[in-house]
Amino acid sequence: MVKIKITDLHKAFGSKQVLKGLDLEIMSGETLVVIGQSGSGKSVLLKHIIGIMKPDRGRVMVDGQEISSMSDEQLMKLSRKFGMLFQGAALFDSLTVEENVAFGLRRHTTLSEDEIKERVKESLEQVGLRGVEKLFPHELSGGMKKRVGLARAIAYRPEIVLYDEPTTGLDPIRAEAINDLILCLKKQMRVTSVIITHDMNMTYKVADRIAMLYDGRIIETGAPEEIRNTDNPVVQQFINGRTEGPITEW
Repeated sequence: MVKIKITDLHKAFGSKQVLKGLDLEIMSGETLVVIGQSGSGKSVLLKHIIGIMKPDRGRVMVDGQEISSMSDEQLMKLSRKFGMLFQGAALFDSLTVEENVAFGLRRHTTLSEDEIKERVKESLEQVGLRGVEKLFPHELSGGMKKRVGLARAIAYRPEIVLYDEPTTGLDPIRAEAINDLILCLKKQMRVTSVIITHDMNMTYKVADRIAMLYDGRIIETGAPEEIRNTDNPVVQQFINGRTEGPITEW
């Protein structure tokens, strides 16, 4: 079943055309990893999926509903289907871990304070954190900040989780821990996951399918082994990190 369908998506910023007719389908329950160069439009794509950016042309459908034409109220209701882990975790420095994870629950749900505290505790335990509720972000390691950000993303019990470069800035051990966590959450929560990254180690470990974004379009999709063995020279150059090939801007 198609969970998210993107058709002929265009987006420009001034004279710079970032998305140029992008088409993509994301199936319910799968983990789709979108790879591509820095600045290729991966984060712009995520912002269209979650509805915080509107296309110049094209459609984004979530569960059969076109989100680009929704009112703010309709978008707010739809947004509860989503959880998002931002690239830098995006924690509020002045709030404790507990307050960060509870922030959205207090603003957008009718849960009682006791229910919120229990949900926060459950979400932190799901990402492997215990006893950190009263700590502030500056007291956490980079990997712990990512985990808190993920706990906040799943506290709503979303159907779809979006990850923006989840391993950026982490050492290999902490990055691998995040990979394991993504796999564990998929198994526990059966969520649809969309990950944008240029970390190929992560991509091969967590992806059910991989989509390559290049020159404003998805140029190839496939299972990890299909992408590894593709004949497409652009994809081969990117996944193998070669300086020679059709990609000349790097």
